[in-house]
Amino acid sequence: METKELSISVVVPTLRRPEEIEAFLRNLSEQDVLPLEVIVVDGAPEDDRATESVVERLRTSFAVDLQYLRQQGGTAVQRNTGIDVAQGSLIALLDDDVRLAPNFLKAMADVFVTDGEKNIGGVVGYRINRHFEIDGSQRWRWYKRLNLLSVFEPGRYDFECGYPINNNLQPPFTGTREVDFMTTACAVWRRQVFDSGLRFSHFFTDYGVLEDAHLSLKARSTWKLVQCGDAHCEELHSPNGRVSRRKIGFKCVVNYYFVFTDIVGPLSISHKWRFWRFQAFEFLRVGAWAIRRRDRHSLQDLIGRVQGVLTIAFFGNPGKKFVDVMRRPGVADQSRTYNGNA
Repeated sequence: METKELSISVVVPTLRRPEEIEAFLRNLSEQDVLPLEVIVVDGAPEDDRATESVVERLRTSFAVDLQYLRQQGGTAVQRNTGIDVAQGSLIALLDDDVRLAPNFLKAMADVFVTDGEKNIGGVVGYRINRHFEIDGSQRWRWYKRLNLLSVFEPGRYDFECGYPINNNLQPPFTGTREVDFMTTACAVWRRQVFDSGLRFSHFFTDYGVLEDAHLSLKARSTWKLVQCGDAHCEELHSPNGRVSRRKIGFKCVVNYYFVFTDIVGPLSISHKWRFWRFQAFEFLRVGAWAIRRRDRHSLQDLIGRVQGVLTIAFFGNPGKKFVDVMRRPGVADQSRTYNGNA
C-alpha cells in the first residue's frame, strides 16, 4: 500500500479561538499530502459564531472538504463527535494551536504504510519547540533524586505510581520509537482502533486532563503505539479558551487517580503509597512556588489540589463507580461507545 492510497480525516476541537483556527487551517493547507477532510468541532455556545464565521469564510476556497460541528462538553467529547463522523482510513487528532511541518501528514502516513502486519494503532509526532532535558529542569531533577518515579523513558507510563513520563524529554531523533501513550496535540490513529468501539471516556467531560493518556493506554492493550521523529510540529500553547488553574490543580489529582485505578487497579498498598508520595511532593512544590513568588495562579493550583485530595479522601475516587460498573460482566464499556452527545 502506498501513502496516496490512505485517506486522512483531521479532527480539531476548539473553543473561542477563531484566530488560531484560521492559522491552523492555513497551515494545514500547505501539507505535502492533503487530508481527505477537516472536521472542526467548536465548543462555543450557540450565540458565539466567531469560529463558525471563520470556517464558513474559508470553506469555499479550501482545498479539501471542511466541516463545522458544534459540540460542548470539553475536548474529549468534541473529539468523540469528530471521530464518529470521520471517513478517512486514518484519523488525525490535532490541536488548533499546533503548526505542522509540510511533510507532517506524509511522514505519519508512511509509518502506517511500512507497517505490513498492521500492528501499529497510532503514531504521535515530534514537537520541536517543546524538548527539555532532566538536567535543565529542577522539578525533574527532584523526581530523580527522591526516586519518585520507577521509569524515566519519555512516552512511557509509570505503572508503579500512575505518572506518564513527558514525551518532551525525548531528544530529536529519526525513525520511530515505541511509546505507551500519545498526546492528542499531534497524533494520527488507524481507523480500526476506533471501529472497535474505543472512544475517550466520558469521565473526562469538561476540561480534559490526561484523557489522551487514558485513551492510549486502553488502545495499547491491543495495538502498538509509536512516536515518529521525522513528523515535526510546533505547539504554540495558546492562552485563549483555557480554564482556571484551580480546576487544573483539581484534575491533576482526581484524573490521575482515575486513570491509575482504571489502567492498573485494583491498586495495591505499594501503588497507593507511590501515588500519594508523588502527589505530596507536587503539593509541596507548587506551594513553595506560590509562597516564594507570591504567584496567585500557583495558589489557585494548590487550592485545586487540596480539593482533589479531599474529594478522594472523603468521597472516594470519583471515577471508581464508573469503573466498577463498566467492569461488570455483560455491561458495555461506555467509554468505548460514547458518541459525544450530552
